[in-house]
Amino acid sequence: MPVFTYKGKTLAGSLVSGELKAKNRAELERTLRNSKILVTSVSAKSSQIRLRIGTGIKKVYLSRFTRQFATMIGAGLPMVQCLEILSQQMESAELRRVVAEVKESVQAGTTLAEALSRHKKVFDDLYVNMVDAGEIGGALDTILVRLAVYREKADALTRKVKGAMVYPSVVMTVAIGVTFIMLTYIVPVFAKMFSGLGAELPAPTRFVLSLSGFIRGNILTGVISLIILIVAYRYYSKTPGGRLNIDRVKLKLPLLGDLIRKSSIARFSRTLATLLSSGVSILDALDITARTSNNRVVHDAIKRSVLSIAEGETITQPLKESKVFPPMVIQMISVGEKTGGLDEMLSKIADFYDEEVDAAVAALTSMIEPVIIVLMGIVIGGILIAMYLPMFEIIGKIS
Repeated sequence: MPVFTYKGKTLAGSLVSGELKAKNRAELERTLRNSKILVTSVSAKSSQIRLRIGTGIKKVYLSRFTRQFATMIGAGLPMVQCLEILSQQMESAELRRVVAEVKESVQAGTTLAEALSRHKKVFDDLYVNMVDAGEIGGALDTILVRLAVYREKADALTRKVKGAMVYPSVVMTVAIGVTFIMLTYIVPVFAKMFSGLGAELPAPTRFVLSLSGFIRGNILTGVISLIILIVAYRYYSKTPGGRLNIDRVKLKLPLLGDLIRKSSIARFSRTLATLLSSGVSILDALDITARTSNNRVVHDAIKRSVLSIAEGETITQPLKESKVFPPMVIQMISVGEKTGGLDEMLSKIADFYDEEVDAAVAALTSMIEPVIIVLMGIVIGGILIAMYLPMFEIIGKIS
């Protein structure tokens, strides 16, 4: 059984840390929660870690596997036979290997959830806990269908957000590349031509020539500085405080911040609703939802909700204090808690915000496109005009 190191807080707010044996992270957190300890960080001891760099498995492959697995189980095929078939027909070689290992574990007598938990890089806590709840409740086929639907909708949401950034990113990259080429290759040609005129150049031309000279003389310094900034950003973003500050800034960004906020609410609602409807306890569901959220502000708000429930309160106050969730969402969650239909209410919120993300993506694309085109025109057009101004003056004097 692996050994985990942990850090956490007691209900009184005191910091605690230590080591504990557990089957997996979820079991460790349940044990500590029963001891009135709210976990803030968990890591496996280095001797227990099998090093792997990524999985090479695309999300779409895992979603496809889940859907096919659910269909086969629902049709009444034995689990081992389902896994055998899937291990042979998966598009990803890595996923075929993982499914084959899961099949061998199940054949050896382990539960499906336990077999999946041995491949944390592929099957996260949400996946494992839902399968575990399905096996215990005798409704594995139903749970797998829910899991397949969840993964498909979550993947669709991720594609929408990423898709909204593809066009602006490509256009900005092209604009920066064209500007760099003009300043380092084209402008110096004009500079040599102007050097023989012997006349004072217009101010815009002198500025562009100075900028070109500065960039050409500091390319190496600029590249090194950029690398240092990227490394520093990555290091800072991996620290708890750094990640929190960066995610706060993201939520306040013009245009993009609204999209990030809505996608975070949709992800939170969909994940928690799926877990609760699958029979996972509210505390475990909140823990898993926090770990699968892509925003540290949301993560911390959910973690505070766990502590709030442990103290006999509701989950709504910590969510309200995060200032990420609008009043409508807070009120709907509150009504869901009081009526015992929290999972259904969260599903409605998720569906609503899926549509809101669609609208936000369309609005972002329609607003960013003209802004980028105008900026490109100003920068590139400004450089060209600055280079031709001396020629216009010469032609004017000749006339």
